[in-house]
Amino acid sequence: DLGIDGIATNVEIMVVRVVPDGDERDKDVANAIRYAVDNGASVINMSFGKGFSPSKDVVDDAVRYAEKHDVLLVHAAGNSAEDNDDGNNFPTAVYSKKKLFGPKTAKNWLEVGALAPEPGEHAVADFSNYGKERVDVFAPGVQIYTAAPHNQYSSVDGTSFSSPIVAGIAAQIRSYFPGLSASQVRDVIMESADVSKDKVDLPGTDKAVPFNEICVSGGKVNAAKAMQLAAKTVPANKVKAAQAQSRT
Repeated sequence: DLGIDGIATNVEIMVVRVVPDGDERDKDVANAIRYAVDNGASVINMSFGKGFSPSKDVVDDAVRYAEKHDVLLVHAAGNSAEDNDDGNNFPTAVYSKKKLFGPKTAKNWLEVGALAPEPGEHAVADFSNYGKERVDVFAPGVQIYTAAPHNQYSSVDGTSFSSPIVAGIAAQIRSYFPGLSASQVRDVIMESADVSKDKVDLPGTDKAVPFNEICVSGGKVNAAKAMQLAAKTVPANKVKAAQAQSRT
């Protein structure tokens, strides 16, 4: 048999190219989000990023479009060992033009950092971006075995591989519990994270900090706990409907 097992079962994958040769343009990001939304995506993974966004309003409008259509966006935090709270990683959940009323940040967005396969203080990948306010949760992002071009397999590192793990968990939740909204799925993944009491090395430094200093949830994604919490969150009648659908 060939291929790699994914995170979610019985889900469809839509492939949309955003990044041409070089950095992605803001209009490419916005158009890709809108295309995926219009063609039925319920979760969009975004494993790309850059340090400058000249037309951020265009992307913000697309993010709002996804939120209006109840689509969850999952984004890689970046691999520069930088603090995303400084605002130098795009796209971002923070809207550039803040309205007097309404949300200042997207409620259908998850920002994901990378974990290393080590316990204790070395649990966070030394290249991962972080942010007490702008990175939501961490997921495995080092030594990820995956399919590669030309019928090959390789071990890879990066938040670009952490993000689709979380997107896969979100897709699994939405396939079993379609009654949950994008923002509810986001909350489920955040609230079910394994909160770490250990201090970890701040990426790019030897400074040890509490895990809740580098992300909002203060923890590591846990797929099993997320599914269990989702089952408790969704209305009982919709759980039965989802179970019946999964048996057909």
